[in-house]
Amino acid sequence: MTSLADTIDALLPQTQCARCGYDACRPYAQALAAGACDLNRCPPGGEQTIHALASLLGRPARALDPECGQAPPPQRAWINPAACIGCTKCIQACPVDAIVGTGKRLHGVIAQECNGCGLCVAPCPVDCIHLLPQPVEDSKRRAARAAINRRRHDARQRRLAARTAAPPPALAGPSPDVQTALARARELLAARRA
Repeated sequence: MTSLADTIDALLPQTQCARCGYDACRPYAQALAAGACDLNRCPPGGEQTIHALASLLGRPARALDPECGQAPPPQRAWINPAACIGCTKCIQACPVDAIVGTGKRLHGVIAQECNGCGLCVAPCPVDCIHLLPQPVEDSKRRAARAAINRRRHDARQRRLAARTAAPPPALAGPSPDVQTALARARELLAARRA
């Protein structure tokens, strides 16, 4: 059975940007369902989302709360390859794992997976991330994109929870191959000394 929070969550753009004051879209949907906040706190959803939420909840539509910022145009992150230092701060900030790379190496944005939230911009110490405008999508495409963003965010949350919930098992000792290599190295060292 679909809960009210599930229905509200389905109306949100799933950018997971936290501009509403909640960590992600789902906590905002839960707060709305509980009547704990107002329905005008989603800048990426803009006026369209506010009206859809008002209709669903039977509340009056209100202008976007200015404390949450302006409704952004469709956008996507781009990393300047000449300036990226490979710090991984953008990777850690991306709520949908749309940035790839490794420490001390160039990072890149998977363009079709970027939700345009902008959370990667502020942590970048060299200001090499830019938000580029994108074409406006129709409502069907926006809904499909929101579903993808939700799945990617949920998968990231599960991965991060699994990493912190179960520390890797302690090794019982060196593997037999390592033990064999160490024994051989000790023999060679002993032979050189003799």
